[in-house]
Amino acid sequence: MEENHSSSFNGILLEMDELISTDALLGGFVGDGSVNIHGRSVKRAHTGRWKASLFIIGVEIAERLAYAGILANLVIYLTDVKHESTAAAATNVNVWNGVASMLPFVGAFVADSYLGRYWTITLSSVIYLMGLILVTLSASLRSLNGIGIFFFSIYLVALGQGGHKPCLEAFGADQFEENDPVEKKHKSSFFNYWYCGICIGTLIGVTVLSYIQDDVGWGLGFGIPAVTMAIALLIFLCGTRFYRHKLPSGSPLTRIIHVFVAMFHKWNVSTSHQEKRKVAAAPEREVLEFGSRRRQYLLTNQFRFLDKATVEDELDRECKATRNWRLCTVQEVQEVKAVLGLSPIWMSCLIFGVVFAQSSTFFTKQGATMDRKIGHFEIPAASFQCFISLSIILLLPIYDRIFVPIARNLTGNERGITFLQRIGTGMLISILSMIVAALTEIKRIKVAKDNGLVDKPNATIPLSIFQLLPQYMLFGIADVFTMVGMQEYFYDQMPDTMKTLGIAVYLSVLGVGSFLSSIIILVTEKLSCRSNGSCWFVDNLNKAHLDYFYWLLASLSAINFCIYIFLANCYKYKNAQNNISYQEESCRARTILAS
Repeated sequence: MEENHSSSFNGILLEMDELISTDALLGGFVGDGSVNIHGRSVKRAHTGRWKASLFIIGVEIAERLAYAGILANLVIYLTDVKHESTAAAATNVNVWNGVASMLPFVGAFVADSYLGRYWTITLSSVIYLMGLILVTLSASLRSLNGIGIFFFSIYLVALGQGGHKPCLEAFGADQFEENDPVEKKHKSSFFNYWYCGICIGTLIGVTVLSYIQDDVGWGLGFGIPAVTMAIALLIFLCGTRFYRHKLPSGSPLTRIIHVFVAMFHKWNVSTSHQEKRKVAAAPEREVLEFGSRRRQYLLTNQFRFLDKATVEDELDRECKATRNWRLCTVQEVQEVKAVLGLSPIWMSCLIFGVVFAQSSTFFTKQGATMDRKIGHFEIPAASFQCFISLSIILLLPIYDRIFVPIARNLTGNERGITFLQRIGTGMLISILSMIVAALTEIKRIKVAKDNGLVDKPNATIPLSIFQLLPQYMLFGIADVFTMVGMQEYFYDQMPDTMKTLGIAVYLSVLGVGSFLSSIIILVTEKLSCRSNGSCWFVDNLNKAHLDYFYWLLASLSAINFCIYIFLANCYKYKNAQNNISYQEESCRARTILAS
C-alpha cells in the first residue's frame, strides 16, 4: 500500500516538472544504471541532461567544422592541386567519405565491448587530431606533398572520425534517462539540436574555410580544422564531471554470432509449443541486465527460425562451459531479432545516401563553372553547401517547437510523427531535389551553348550560381526529416546494449551510399562512353550530361520510395518502456503517412 502511494506521488511530481524541478524534490540517483567516470552511481540533479549534452553538442560543432573543412573542397583540391580528372576526384571523395562513414562500426565495437564511449571518444579525438596535422603539413611542405602522404593523412582523419562520430552522439543521448518521461521527451529534442549543431559547424566549414582555401592558401585552410579539433577535445574533457556513463556490456558481435551458431546446431530441432517449454530459462540469464534495471523482451513471431537457438537438449544440460555455444536465452535471440528487423529499412535508405553524396561532388563542380561574383567578391563554389546547413538551422527549431506540438495533438504520438514517417517525408523531398538539379543543369548547358562556351571549360558561364539555390535548400529540408529521423530511429530501435552500434548503422547508410554513388558513376561512365561517344562524365562539364545522371538518381529514388512505403508499413516497432515489447503495425491498413 505504501509503495503504491509512493508511486502515485512520484507520478504527480513528474507532471509538475515544467513548473518545479523534479531533481530538487526527488534528489535521487539515475535509475538506468548510469555511473560517473569512477564507476559510482550518479544523482539526477548533478549530472546529465542539458548541462552535459551542451558540452557534447559544442564538441560536435567543432568536429563538424573540422570535417567539413576537409570534405567540402576536397574534390576541388584533387582536381586543381593534385590534377585528377573530375570523375576520378569524385570517385576518390566518395570512397573516402564512404570509408569514413563505415569505420564507425569499428568505433562502436570498441566502445560497446571494451573502452566505453567516453574513452573511445578521447582516444579517437587524438587520432583525428594527428590526421588533421598531417593533412596540414602535406599541403604546406613541399617535402610532404606527395599524393600517398595526403591520402594516408585523410584516411587517418577517417579512422579518428570512425571512433568519434558514433560514440559522441550515443554518449549525448545517454545523458537523458529513457524511463523518465520528461527526460525522454528531451532526448527527442536532443537529436534535433544535435543535428542543428552539426549544421552550424558544417556551415562555418563550407563558407569560411572554403574561402580561405580558395583565396588564401590550402595550408591555412587545412590548419584551422586541426586547431578546431584540439579545441573540441579540450571542451569535451572540461565537461567530464557532468557526464553519465554506461558501462561496456561485452561484444555485440559475439552475442549475434552466438545466436546464429546455436541456431545452426539446432537446425533440425522443432520449436513447437511443447518444445518451447524446454527453452533456456535460467532466471539469471532470462533478463537483460542494464545497470540496475531489468528490461525484458517479449516473445515475437519475427524470424522464428532463430528460436531454435533457445531449445535445450541433453547435450546442453551436460555442458558446463561458461558460454554454451549450442544454447541461447530468449533474451539473446530477441536482441538479434531486433537488429535483423532493422535491415530492410536500412537497405531502403541507401539510395538516399547516394543522393546525399552529390552535394559535395557534382553540385560543387557545377557551381565552379557558373558566375559566382557578388560585386568584386567571388563566392567559392564549395561554400554554397552552406545553404543546406542554413536551411536545417532555420527549420529544425521550427520543427521541434511548432510542428511537433501540433502533430502531437493530432496524432497522439509524443514525437509528433513516427520515425518512419519522418524518414519517408525526407526521401520524397530528396526526389524533388534531384528533379530540380536536373532541370537546372539543362538550363546551365543551354546558356553555355547559346554563348558559344561549350568548348571553353575554363570560361565562366553567364548564369548566376544562385540558380543552384533551390536544389541545395531542398537538400536541407530533406535532411531535417530523413537524417535526423534515421539517427533517432536506429538509436531508439537498437537493443540497450547496442546503442553505439545503432548510430554506426545510421552512419553506414551514408557510407554505403557514397560507395554506391562511386559504383554508379563508374558504371554509367563506361556505358555512356560506349554509346556514340556521348560520355556523361567528362572534365569539360559543358559537354557532360550531369542532367542525365540526376534524372537517373531521381528515377532510382522514386522506385526505392515505393519499396520503402511497403517496408515501413510492415515494420514492427520496439516499445522500450518498463518492459520491451513489440507493437505490430498492419501491412494492409496503413499508408506511409499513417504508419
